[in-house]
Amino acid sequence: MNEPILRMVDVTRTHGDGETQVHALRGVSLDVHPGELVAVMGPSGSGKSTLLNLAGGLDKATSGSVFIEGDEIGSLNANQLASMRRRRVGFVFQDFNLIPSLTASENVSLPLELDGVSVREGRRAAHLVLELVGVLELADRYPDKMSGGQQQRVAIARALVGDRRLVMADEPTGALDSQTGEGVLRVLRERCDAGAAGLLVTHEARHAAWADRVVFLRDGVVVDTTGSPAAAEDLLVGSGH
Repeated sequence: MNEPILRMVDVTRTHGDGETQVHALRGVSLDVHPGELVAVMGPSGSGKSTLLNLAGGLDKATSGSVFIEGDEIGSLNANQLASMRRRRVGFVFQDFNLIPSLTASENVSLPLELDGVSVREGRRAAHLVLELVGVLELADRYPDKMSGGQQQRVAIARALVGDRRLVMADEPTGALDSQTGEGVLRVLRERCDAGAAGLLVTHEARHAAWADRVVFLRDGVVVDTTGSPAAAEDLLVGSGH
């Protein structure tokens, strides 16, 4: 099998110290290979978003190592880390994080332009991916003139633009109706089928069904890795969530 695009080795993340210390992740190891979409499920507070933030270099592990295409991200300085995220990592946030003063196409092309791509080339790439997620007609619209679902799709387009090797999504269909949500998951699946690695946090088994396997977290620990979203749903129900 190919080398993993994402490798997490015995990763822990703690917040605070002493009696107030919180263990968000406890010794998590995970590989995600090219062409693979992995769903992460678990009750609220189980560490799902923490795992994504560490995998994408948005937060640093307390101990353990995170590698993206063989590079240990904990050893990178701030500029190197920012460059790696722009070039190799796409991240779909729960709250979209679109810049209000930029149009849809400007939001989507921003990571490319920050990396030195010309405005013209950046906009061309943005239009391609906006069309891919079904909102090309929003190219010149500002976020405050879009519905929540439209903003979500623009945010997904930004995560997919360029040659992103690792695409991560934190409940990416939360603001979408079921039909639009399925369309977004299809785009994510197709990007993985084309050779990227995907990590999807979701609480819905029908969304996890798009994944190749499901990792189930509870209290910051991987308690199950299964190829069956239905089995993960049973665990979710059994946990009381």
